[in-house]
Amino acid sequence: MNNSILPSSAAIPVTCLEPGDLGPAAADCVFEALASRPKPVIGVATGSSPSPLYQALAASRRDFSSAAWFALDEYVGLPEGHPESYAEVLRREIIDPLGLDPRTVHLPNPHTGDHQAACARYEQQIVEAGGIDLQILGIGRNGHLAFNEPGGALDSRTRLETLTEDTRTANQRFFDSLEDVPTHCLTQGLGTILDARHLLLIVQGAGKAEALRAALQGPVSPDCPASVLQLHGRVTVLADAAAASLL
Repeated sequence: MNNSILPSSAAIPVTCLEPGDLGPAAADCVFEALASRPKPVIGVATGSSPSPLYQALAASRRDFSSAAWFALDEYVGLPEGHPESYAEVLRREIIDPLGLDPRTVHLPNPHTGDHQAACARYEQQIVEAGGIDLQILGIGRNGHLAFNEPGGALDSRTRLETLTEDTRTANQRFFDSLEDVPTHCLTQGLGTILDARHLLLIVQGAGKAEALRAALQGPVSPDCPASVLQLHGRVTVLADAAAASLL
């Protein structure tokens, strides 16, 4: 299945690649978005799935100074500067390696004390930037997209979300114990994500195979938040053979 195009019942093609080819292929999508307008906007995800992409971008040694970057989500309850806050993860993975001005990288602010206002402000920042040209995505084992957990509204906007035990357990590897994993976050909503002009989903590993099948071949349902991909007009899915094994 390497380097093959797999059809899905939702008519979203899946490009199946060797793991080492995922990063360069995803980088090509970013380069296309960067060339799309003078001040492009890239939506960035954290986690293991997009890491090969960020490594490929850093290796390209291109100039990324024209772009604005918007994160999908941020934990609530971690102190500023915590190494596992997504602000710090993005500093390590994209700001420093790509030589970005930190002022061009935006996250929802969990430290204001008014989460509703912070989320509304984040939505407005995206609008003021001209909307997101390319949104980079991963998928959770339970089908979550960003931190939109199963059961939420398919047209949701940026908001405070409670993390499920499944998600917290999956993220425990980044913390000393499960008790240290935050229980809440601020996340772009599914409606916010669907506003992006192009969605890029990167999926790796057999542990994501069932979620990917549900997202692309199951019904569009709150039970699998990532199924909203079927509602978007331009989606690129890059997967390794293990992740695509059930398609």
